[in-house]
Amino acid sequence: MATHTQRYFTLVADVAAKLDTAGIERLAQALVDLRTRGGRLFLLGVGGSAANCSHAVNDFRKLAGIEAYSPCDNVSELTARTNDEGWDTVFAEWLKGSRANDKDAVLVFSVGGGDVARNVSPNIVRALDEAKRRGLRIFGIVGRDGGYTRQIGDEVIVVPTVDAELVTPLAEAFQAVVWHALVSHPALAVQRAKWESVSGPARA
Repeated sequence: MATHTQRYFTLVADVAAKLDTAGIERLAQALVDLRTRGGRLFLLGVGGSAANCSHAVNDFRKLAGIEAYSPCDNVSELTARTNDEGWDTVFAEWLKGSRANDKDAVLVFSVGGGDVARNVSPNIVRALDEAKRRGLRIFGIVGRDGGYTRQIGDEVIVVPTVDAELVTPLAEAFQAVVWHALVSHPALAVQRAKWESVSGPARA
């Protein structure tokens, strides 16, 4: 019988084989277009996906030359808005405060993409409605069926569900896989990552 680790990495390979690579290419081009028009990229996520947003903001700014931000990086504003106005509206109000406009885009990292009926990630749902009103492009890297992000998004990558018991770890892991594919894409990359830029033999 396979161990959990063996089974997990078999599933990782299965997800990788089933990813929509054509969709990732389209998303890369959409991000090139965003950069060309001088638009900003706002990354939205909660929980582990929020941490992924912070990492991705660094990569999109440093490696892809895209002006990128995440509201989760400002804990003072995030908690003030949660305390004073409610969790549901924190991202939508942040977009308003950022004067988000039709040159900009949002990129959602989420396991489920937001679900209105089940009241899951309502702050993402409200933010996407606000983004639509303001004419932003909507991108996403999400799991399950893609939820609300996929319903109204422009370019949304859905991480295939290969095991219902491991949706969250695989979806959040592949958010990182996909965004790293994007920032290293020849059409997007304006700077090589440090170790790829260091000449000479491989170093530990």
